[in-house]
Amino acid sequence: MIIVISIVIGYVIYLVVVNFQQILELWRINRKCAQNLSMVNGPPALPLVGSAHLFKWNPYAFTFQMEGWAQKYLFGRAKYGEIAAPNNEVDGIMLLWIGPVPIVFLGTSECIRPVLESNTNISKPSQYDKMSEWIGTGLLTSTHEKWFHRRKMLTPTFHFTIIQDYFPVFVRNAEVLADAVELHVDGDYFDAFPYFKRCTLDIICETAMGIQVNAQLGHNNEYVHAVKRISEIVWNHMKFPWLWLKPIWYLTGLGFEFDRNVRMTNNFVRKVIQERKELLNEDGNEASEKKRKAFLDLLLTIQKEEGTLSDEDIREEVDTFMFEGHDTTSSGIGFTILWLGFYPECQKKLQKELDEVFGFETNQPPSMDDIKKCSYLEKCIKESLRMFPSVPLIARRLSEDVTINHPSGQKIVLPAGLAACVSPIAAARDPRAWPDPDTYNPDNFDIDAIAGRDPYAYIPFSAGPRNCIGQKFALLEQKTILSTFFRKYEVESLQTEENLRPVPELILRPYNGMKIKIKRREAADYVVL
Repeated sequence: MIIVISIVIGYVIYLVVVNFQQILELWRINRKCAQNLSMVNGPPALPLVGSAHLFKWNPYAFTFQMEGWAQKYLFGRAKYGEIAAPNNEVDGIMLLWIGPVPIVFLGTSECIRPVLESNTNISKPSQYDKMSEWIGTGLLTSTHEKWFHRRKMLTPTFHFTIIQDYFPVFVRNAEVLADAVELHVDGDYFDAFPYFKRCTLDIICETAMGIQVNAQLGHNNEYVHAVKRISEIVWNHMKFPWLWLKPIWYLTGLGFEFDRNVRMTNNFVRKVIQERKELLNEDGNEASEKKRKAFLDLLLTIQKEEGTLSDEDIREEVDTFMFEGHDTTSSGIGFTILWLGFYPECQKKLQKELDEVFGFETNQPPSMDDIKKCSYLEKCIKESLRMFPSVPLIARRLSEDVTINHPSGQKIVLPAGLAACVSPIAAARDPRAWPDPDTYNPDNFDIDAIAGRDPYAYIPFSAGPRNCIGQKFALLEQKTILSTFFRKYEVESLQTEENLRPVPELILRPYNGMKIKIKRREAADYVVL
């Protein structure tokens, strides 16, 4: 024990010497926060550890803790036996200390807008550094010149005509998913989430890398497990400041597990890149142009024609979209099914729309025109993303001061260098924008309702210049899968608190799976046209 303590103390001294400039910057930010944010409330904090000593270790208990703090400090409302914060003059802002690092949480559209709409404040905070060890500095984690260049270069790869080329991949894998869950028809409740994860992994592997990994058929599931563990480990690293010290990071075993999983996922993608390059060179330009191009093929074409991307640059972007493109959509699909299982009247309304679009033939492959007609389905997805946004937190490191004109009349100046964390789920539960905000209601996305609402009250795909580049891809994928699923099955969700409460990590996920029961739709269930 004495040896361990000595190692930790020695390492802390080493960090102070090596990171003296960063420590000075942190001291400056802390002083600015003391001056500018003295009226902003937050959980009790201690020197050096901040509020981290209060964090619940159990992820499920942690969700109640965060919700209680949000009610108490963001909105000044009492809940779960808490007493509303005294003199809470500034609604929508909460100051949380994780170790010696201050983070301001923003939960109302008035507070969120100045941060997300800025063309300057686009950097990710230091909490994303561990994430960068996995996916590099691709579109998710890069900043300034590199981000602007990559965004401009990659935007055409998500043009609607290219996304259309991916549609057959969506359709085929949606049918595989529907067949895979059939063994549970008329059975007991089962955890459906692994099925959704494998389906979206198959889709992103084929559309991003041009390979079929067939995770739904039982192959390559080690990638799913690796991504899951990396996400969990990175989230713990963000929450607990003592894990920032490398001796503790590795003594816990998390460091070694993280490195092992990162190595596996990175090498998998590097191998695919090399194989794809060789294949494209063998096919030649003329032959390759006739084939549907995966995202990787488009990047390799840019590399060949412009010479602006190295193999490692391509690996960063592919890894980024592999992570963002299957975890987020599986969450969106799963929670939409879960909510519709809780609200059978909405499910019946959806199935009426599907019957009107497709008729009674459940095996008829959908067309793009069919999917476009499914307007109520889109509302169901959007409402699910309001209730449970796939990305629970959106973070920025402020490059310049941001002034928030709060409805109370006060001007709050967030100092440059501060980490600002936007909460889409808090904004989406603001009763000023959403009547009965805790109730699932797809009619929240009627045209008139949208027109009368601040757009920053609904930001599941972020907003401003750094919004999600793949949101059209994600929405089309989810509509295709869900239309296939609900044409075949009726869903009933298990009515328990655990089944309804997700846990926040890098991506919002179910605490203990998604427990649903399914039965095959019979002809009598169909709408008579």
